[in-house]
Amino acid sequence: MDYNKINDNIIEKIKSAVKGAVYVGDEVNEDFFHDEMPIYGEGIPECLVDATCKEDVANIMKICNEEKIPVIARGAGTGLTGAGVAIKNGIMINMQSMNKILEFDEENMIVRVEPGVLLNDLAKACLDKGYLYPPDPGEKFATLGGNVSLNAGGMRAVKYGTTRDYVRKMEVVLPTGEITEFGSIVSKSSTGYSLKDLMVGSEGTLAIITELTLKIVPNPKYIVSLIVPFESLNNCISTVPKLFQNNLNPQAIEFMERDIIIASEKYIGKETFPKKLDSIDVGAYLLISFDGDDEDLIDNTLEQAAEILIKNGAIDVLVADTPNSIKDAWAARNSFLEAIESQYKLLDECDVVVPVTKIADYINFVNKESKSYIFDVKSFGHAGDGNLHIYTLSNEVDKIKQFKEEVDKFMSIIYEKAYEMGGKISGEHGIGFGKKKYLKNFEGDVNIRLMRAIKKAFDPNMILNPDKVIAISE
Repeated sequence: MDYNKINDNIIEKIKSAVKGAVYVGDEVNEDFFHDEMPIYGEGIPECLVDATCKEDVANIMKICNEEKIPVIARGAGTGLTGAGVAIKNGIMINMQSMNKILEFDEENMIVRVEPGVLLNDLAKACLDKGYLYPPDPGEKFATLGGNVSLNAGGMRAVKYGTTRDYVRKMEVVLPTGEITEFGSIVSKSSTGYSLKDLMVGSEGTLAIITELTLKIVPNPKYIVSLIVPFESLNNCISTVPKLFQNNLNPQAIEFMERDIIIASEKYIGKETFPKKLDSIDVGAYLLISFDGDDEDLIDNTLEQAAEILIKNGAIDVLVADTPNSIKDAWAARNSFLEAIESQYKLLDECDVVVPVTKIADYINFVNKESKSYIFDVKSFGHAGDGNLHIYTLSNEVDKIKQFKEEVDKFMSIIYEKAYEMGGKISGEHGIGFGKKKYLKNFEGDVNIRLMRAIKKAFDPNMILNPDKVIAISE
């Protein structure tokens, strides 16, 4: 699709229509050219606007819709699929200045926020009041608008669900510049199509979020984590379904192989995970958390869990039950991506999701398949919900073309296997620009046709974050 370029007249229109700062050409900081996965390339906005309010966003969209100028809303830029990159140039709206926590409604257990509020800031504000905002993606300094746009999941999703489950209401600006609201503060609704739920996970392609109303819950009084070493990956992952079958309701279950733990502990400069126990070399780990308000019930749950884990091959069960020991237990897990980035110059990743009962078979398939390629592969993920993070890694920057070609073949094969097992391409990172081809190949023509029709209904001129998720034309 052809778009118009920005000229001086359009720049002057925008400057007179917004309260926020406007940057043009070389004034745009290069940090806005890419996200956290630079392998998908850069996009340079012709103009960057710091939005300060919904009226700024609405006025920009009205001008760009009339002039057929592509627009992209941008949060903290922590995405991993190119969804926040201005591949069609045009105007980028920086949402980070809209960062106020507007109101805690404690009677209705909700909080109103602007989309530029960081997840970390909301989490702290909730804890200060005795509440918990359960979504817990690994990147704590992403914006809430970005979290909602990707339906971010994270480690607590196994018990509490994903971001979608906590969005009650949102205010949005449509590509036409109209301002409207989706959802309500009420906890249930069968009032027509759920436009609010359609927005969650739409990756900024349907409308721009300008306010969110999110559900919060009481913060549990007790939390305990278990570090559980296994000799083999098979025993490690195959134990997970048994925890659910025994109704133990863990808050989080993460799996990781030995190599990624060693890399991460080296990166953070602290060792917490044992590498050898009872003369047995540890090959893989589960990191499990339980929470609740009844200490005796938690203790009973831990006893049951330990019995199940040992019975199914755990070498030992190590308990972390103080704030510092829990922090140490999760420090290595929370640093996986940074550790990988510190070791490799070329990387790509997928966050495929498969049924929990298929994780071991799937990871074994991935590991076997990876031996045919020039790159290294490291895997870890959310064992409790089947969302796996698989990284392809290399330092041979002079072979970037070959790296991309081989990664494409590898990804196609492992995505196909995921679909065979009943899985999907992405559990939480989205499709963006980088995974668009795989969505088209594996979701099928009917589903893609419906998605394209939805996009057209919201965005008749196809100006909002174009060519992300689905191609705007064949």
